[in-house]
Amino acid sequence: MVIDTNILVAAVRNNAGPSFALMQLVRQALVAMYCSPALFLEYEDVLTRSDQLTASGLQRTDVDAILNELALFLVPVTTHYQWRPQLRDPSDEMVLEAAVNAQANVIVTYNVRDFKPAERFGILVLNPEQTFRQFHLNRSFVP
Repeated sequence: MVIDTNILVAAVRNNAGPSFALMQLVRQALVAMYCSPALFLEYEDVLTRSDQLTASGLQRTDVDAILNELALFLVPVTTHYQWRPQLRDPSDEMVLEAAVNAQANVIVTYNVRDFKPAERFGILVLNPEQTFRQFHLNRSFVP
């Protein structure tokens, strides 16, 4: 699976929500999360913005620690082909490119409508709750 940045934002803001639960499954190596270098840099850029730090209550060092740990569990994706433009939002393109190049089966996002073109590549587009249902993931594994 490829995780949109908004899922990470939700996970750092709410440790009781489905985004956090999904990220815990990644952390426990129960699901594979694919990520390109460009997408990882997007994660870092968004999570370290001052408004995001304020909303999450985290410091820059906290975000760095979260990302450093996350990097241990990511499956790296090399982007061989760029498929731009496919989506309305140019910043979403790197999510789609990572998914296509990884041959991922799903993009997890809260912007499901924005990623509808991913379906032409055979990629499901689901929110976290839909992902738990679709893949029969058990939230009880999450501490």
